[in-house]
Amino acid sequence: MNANRRILFIVALMLIGLAVATITNVALNFREYGYNNAVEKSKMTAEIVRDGLTAHMVNGMMDKRNFFLSNIANIKDVKALWIVRSDTVTAQHGQGFENELPRDAIDRQVLKEGKIIREVTEDTQSAVLRVTIPYIATAYGSPNCLTCHNAKEGDVLGAISMEFDINDVRQTGAMTIAKIFGINLLFILIALWVTNYYFKPFMKLFENLQRGIKKARMGDFSFRFTTTLKDGGNEVAEEMNTLFEKLDGTFEGIKHDLSTFMTHSNVSYDDPLNSAGMIIKELSDVYKFKKTIELDRTKEEIYERFIYILKEKFHFSHFALYEVYKESKTRKIVYITDHQSFCHSVVDQNALECRAYRTNSDIYSTDFPNVCQNCSPDHKEYTCVPFNINDDLELIFSYSAKGTKTIEELNILLPSIKNYFEAAKAVIESRTLMDKLRDSSLRDGATGLYNRRFMEEFIDKSAEQAVRSQVSYSILMIDIDYFKMVNDTYGHDSGDIVIKSLGEILRSSVRKADLPIRYGGEEFLVFLHNTTPEGALEVAEKIRTQFSDKKYQFGGETVHKTLSIGISHFPSDSDSIWKVIKFADLALYEAKHTGRDRVIEFKEEMFKGGDLF
Repeated sequence: MNANRRILFIVALMLIGLAVATITNVALNFREYGYNNAVEKSKMTAEIVRDGLTAHMVNGMMDKRNFFLSNIANIKDVKALWIVRSDTVTAQHGQGFENELPRDAIDRQVLKEGKIIREVTEDTQSAVLRVTIPYIATAYGSPNCLTCHNAKEGDVLGAISMEFDINDVRQTGAMTIAKIFGINLLFILIALWVTNYYFKPFMKLFENLQRGIKKARMGDFSFRFTTTLKDGGNEVAEEMNTLFEKLDGTFEGIKHDLSTFMTHSNVSYDDPLNSAGMIIKELSDVYKFKKTIELDRTKEEIYERFIYILKEKFHFSHFALYEVYKESKTRKIVYITDHQSFCHSVVDQNALECRAYRTNSDIYSTDFPNVCQNCSPDHKEYTCVPFNINDDLELIFSYSAKGTKTIEELNILLPSIKNYFEAAKAVIESRTLMDKLRDSSLRDGATGLYNRRFMEEFIDKSAEQAVRSQVSYSILMIDIDYFKMVNDTYGHDSGDIVIKSLGEILRSSVRKADLPIRYGGEEFLVFLHNTTPEGALEVAEKIRTQFSDKKYQFGGETVHKTLSIGISHFPSDSDSIWKVIKFADLALYEAKHTGRDRVIEFKEEMFKGGDLF
């Protein structure tokens, strides 16, 4: 039902309700009027009969009363009239005429109680009002009843019963009601026509507005409003058309711009305005995220932001983030929720075993059973997504869930998550480059080992923590014997070859936890993490032996070189790493002066005392 019909229907209901109320009120009032009129007539007749009977009694003509009563009964609308005597009057004056006996229960009740009783009897053809009125004995009226009757004040002397034909009143009322109904019906029709005539243009404009606004909600502002109204209505339509023309052009631009900013989105476009609001909110969140990570110093801090977003915003409960180094084809865990990898260990050694990295595509376990043979999520559903950062680095984001429904709900969030990664891509790339540049500044160009600058930073950061954590280091100070002779005899290029070979030997001889450093020139330091003095001595001898076995061909000559190595221990020799380095240097000095090509551990007697620095 459209608005116009609805208004007409409501107006019709109101007018019909008013007409029904009016007709009902008139009918009831008319009926009450006819009823009361008959009752008043009965009271007047009762008084006339009382006065007439009193006059007959005073004049001694009571035997003539039937004539009087019959004349009274011929009054218009009086169908029947009779009087009855009470037991008190009967006892004093006799039973009276036969028709003066009580005829029914109403007569007897009135004689007994002394109260007027009215009763209406009606059917489709007739309507009769029965009224029975008592005569009460009193000495205060005119005439004085007690002068003629042996009765007390208030006794019932008799009653008069009358039946009135009120059918004419009912018929007159019905005709009146019919006329009122006709007038009301005509008024309703006229009112509806007038309402429709004047309101229909407004309703059409309203319906036009409804259709236009409905289309606008769906992002369609091409609708144009029309109306036959003048003045205000026409002005409203023109203003709405102007507004929609502006919105049409503006909203198209907004949708295009949003699609440019938001490469990925999981927002539905069933309601474009609401969708635009959601995209803008998401764009705002991504922008805030990007502005935040731009001030983070390291990519590790950025990864922590990602982890927070995944947990708190997207409510991921089991996920992992990996770094893939493209040059070495190795993979490293950045974060995992329950310390249990999604994949077999072979993937960490060879990133090409990761299907997401190898194919550079999103991997969904729901696409095909056992889609990635190197994933082992304990019969859970999983998704793996690659994010390329640059030519050196790629991230792999993996997450799992117990059931298909849950993983599909998480997959819906994936486009929004990709927006965060896209926003962070340039920042991560920048931090990676900065790390690479910083790493280059902390490494020796010839050997690829960390340099003295890195060692100084390492000691500044790690010394106090090592003491608190009771971490021990054995420090090897290594020097190539007679290295200057190689440079002077065969040239600096030959010296660089010797230096590089020693760097390779050091890398191959120590663990990942150990730290080989080019200290300067032909001197090298090795920090052996949590090793015993015996273990340190064994590593030092291994390095010395491997280097002395190395053969070099310079200018057609075969050259062998040897090493001198000094060893000291932290914190057993000193709780200062710098002092321990100095002690290792003293041990190296001892090795040089006792014949070279040997390993010497620091002894207290090597230190003559005094300030080392």
